Amino acid sequence: MNKENYFITKIASNQFIGDDGAVILEKLKKNENYVYSMDAFFENVHFKREWLSLKEIAIKSMLVNISDAIVMNATPKYALLSIAIPSDFTTENLDELALGFKKIAKKYNITIIGGDTIANTKLDISITIISITKKPIYRSGAKKDDLVCYTGELGRTKEDLEKLLKGETIDKNSKFIKPKLHKDFFYEVAPFINCALDISDGLFFELERLSKVNKLGFHFLEGIPNAIGCSGEEYEILFTFSKKKKKKIEAIASKYNLPLNIFAKVIEGEYKCKCKGHHF
Repeated sequence: MNKENYFITKIASNQFIGDDGAVILEKLKKNENYVYSMDAFFENVHFKREWLSLKEIAIKSMLVNISDAIVMNATPKYALLSIAIPSDFTTENLDELALGFKKIAKKYNITIIGGDTIANTKLDISITIISITKKPIYRSGAKKDDLVCYTGELGRTKEDLEKLLKGETIDKNSKFIKPKLHKDFFYEVAPFINCALDISDGLFFELERLSKVNKLGFHFLEGIPNAIGCSGEEYEILFTFSKKKKKKIEAIASKYNLPLNIFAKVIEGEYKCKCKGHHF
């Protein structure tokens, strides 16, 4: 059996599949732009197979890529999948993996338009998301005296990763297994913020990224322990905004019952992260 052809028929069957490239004949509206984002999700780097089912692996690999599009204020439209599949995978394994990809593609109205598959000794996934936006939000754009904020709660993912590394089990609803993306909140709040990115490598690490690109530093309004600031794989949203937009942004967050954590102010200077890398 040609497992490559089998898997392709399981994840996608449309007019884009079959050639060396996918041709998308789509006339964009005025001021709309394409956004291309790609992320890798590799076994023994981002996950271990004994931690997640194949369906959960596919779901998370899609969500972490969609997260990048959302914080660019872009709507995902298409996906390209590159998957290195262990040669001992059965058709049942492929079915389960495909089910996860298709579930998220359907939820976010994404069309899988192609990609590539190869045999490998472990499961490695790379996904390219093609999105559309009228007004992209960049990491650059922070201004002096901006307030700095992140959504939701941080720290539990690091705790759960440490449990998994010890051979313990974690709740199936853990954000380490099922990242929670705040799509509707972000699209509504985007006109009122100055810059944004998702927290994939930890709050402190993302702050260093913001510091470098904006050539600015941060004054912390409260202490943040390393257990929170160094917790990666969170996929909450980090952003800055003018103080005069605070009430409007808080009202939008309240509408979605989403906690906001305003913890710093943008100042002159620079910021350096001292966390260790969280990938294993």
